[in-house]
Amino acid sequence: MSKHERWNKLLELLAGEGRIEVDEAAAALDVSPATIRRDLDELSEQQMLVRTRGGAVAHGVSYELPLRYKSSRHASEKQRIAAAVAGMLADGDVVGLNGGTTTTEVARALALRAGGSRGGRGRREPADVSAPVFTVVTNALNIAGELAVRPQVKIVVTGGVARPQTYELVGPLAAGVLNEVVLDVAVLGVDGVDPQWGLMTHQEDEAGISRLFAERARRVIVVTDASKMGRRAFARICGLERVDVLVTDSALPAETAARLTEAGIKVHAV
Repeated sequence: MSKHERWNKLLELLAGEGRIEVDEAAAALDVSPATIRRDLDELSEQQMLVRTRGGAVAHGVSYELPLRYKSSRHASEKQRIAAAVAGMLADGDVVGLNGGTTTTEVARALALRAGGSRGGRGRREPADVSAPVFTVVTNALNIAGELAVRPQVKIVVTGGVARPQTYELVGPLAAGVLNEVVLDVAVLGVDGVDPQWGLMTHQEDEAGISRLFAERARRVIVVTDASKMGRRAFARICGLERVDVLVTDSALPAETAARLTEAGIKVHAV
């Protein structure tokens, strides 16, 4: 197991339990306690955990893994979700994407679709065959970087202050751009979907920008793996009444899908 894989596993354990012990982590990863101690020391130096005697604890109550360490979690599910979303969009759509691992996969799926033949399940065709297949408005630097080299996709990037955990731009500059655009579809990644409070994320500044994406869009599609259903996070984005479609994986419980359908949300479990 490589160092990156060990760190990914350690941070996943920490996110789930809130604390880890050296001996238990060594047994779980099948490596020596000395290796775990070195890994925890290095992760502590990066301010990704707090070292304790015999282990480590997470920073704060609601622990947020940096995007680069979350990318391998539920990877196949996120790719299926992304492919399904790409099939729901029309050529010429203006699509808003917030940051996150699932929306990053959606961006990649859009790039693949844009690079292929036009048409598909679109509602309209661009009048000019040289026009972009999609216009993507995003506050995520990593998404913008991946799509900027795709001539079939027009990229609009909000301004703002970059958050190193998620690569998202936040603050008044980001809000200023979003207030001046109109979206056909907003595709939102979230950290939790709660029946009472709706869509949630860990950071209040990111929640505010995601809320603006939803407000500026004619249709809102939420993309999340089933592990986040029923989970709460610190900051509320918006209520479920703003959601038109939820795309998740096949692990979604049938009773949860039924409740969402009763609330007027179209559920696609792929």
